[in-house]
This record gives sequence, structure tokens and C-alpha cells, in this order.
Amino acid sequence: QVQLVESGGGLVQAGESLRLSCAVVGSVDSVNTVTWFRQPPGKQRDLVATITFGGITDYADFVKGRFTISRDNDKNMMFLQMNNLQPDDTAVYYCNAHVMEITDKGSVSRIYWGQGTQVTVSA
Repeated sequence: QVQLVESGGGLVQAGESLRLSCAVVGSVDSVNTVTWFRQPPGKQRDLVATITFGGITDYADFVKGRFTISRDNDKNMMFLQMNNLQPDDTAVYYCNAHVMEITDKGSVSRIYWGQGTQVTVSA
């Protein structure tokens, strides 16, 4: 069994920073592409940033220059550094990972989601 455990959300003022973490725990062989999504209140879930196993990154236009995605492959940890936060960044943030899971039938590719962490930015 594999779980994605997120942390680091909170309440900040506009212009401040937060760092989200996502730990992939359990029967993990490897973690491939990881993506952070966010879902503002009453809106759809949108892609924020993605990073491959080799470290290639891509960002949504609305976070370019402010957010940085990174990972520690040795620890199966992923991060989202969010700077200059604005009220429009208020959302529940989710990590999503493509995981090679160790099973009794060998390694199996599966997609997992974290439970979400709330980020609230006040004006």
C-alpha cells in the first residue's frame, strides 16, 4: 500500500511564502512524475507544476516565476515552494504521483493522490 502525505499549508498574508511537502510512503519501488494541483473554492482542479524523475519541470502560467517544484528522490519527497502568494492562490493543494508500487506480483505502476492541504492567502 502507498500513501501520499502532504504538509505545509496554512494561512498567510499576501506577499508571504509557504513550502508544501509531499511524502510518498509505503511499498514504493520508485516515484516517477509528480504533479501539484490546486482547487480553489467552487472551482475545478488545475495543474500547478510538474516534475519528472529526472528533474524536468513545467509550470502553469499563473505561477511561473513565483512557485518552484523540486524533489528528493532518495527520500521520496516532493516540494512546492510558493513565494509572493496572492489571494487568488487560495485553494486546496494536492500532490499526485505516478508510483511503481511493490506488490506480490512485482512492481506495478499506479497513480496516487494526497489528501490535500489548505492554503489561504489574505489580502
